[in-house]
Amino acid sequence: MREANIERKTKETEINVRLNLDGTGEAEVKTGIGFFDHMLTAFARFAYIDLTLQANGDLEVDAHHTIEDCGIVLGLALREACGDKVGIERIGEALLPMDEALVQVALDFSNRAYLVWAVD
Repeated sequence: MREANIERKTKETEINVRLNLDGTGEAEVKTGIGFFDHMLTAFARFAYIDLTLQANGDLEVDAHHTIEDCGIVLGLALREACGDKVGIERIGEALLPMDEALVQVALDFSNRAYLVWAVD
């Protein structure tokens, strides 16, 4: 199966992720950031992946470290779960009306990092 378990601990956060790419969309996400939990749960549901994510971070400072480190750990888990990437194209994109939002995603599996988040 295409699965990964990743743990990451820094001075600011402790993140544990379990990812199954061949799942059903089940998610158990606990970051302490309500909207972020909602978005990660929706991500798992619509991608039909199983995701367990537990994050403890310095939320008394702000959400920055927790969100950033969750992204790092999710990326590492996705890379590990994809294994040799057989059958996966290098790039992909989608435009999706989801609930009350229009979501646009572009993925590049060549290990080039980039994120734009224009949330109003």
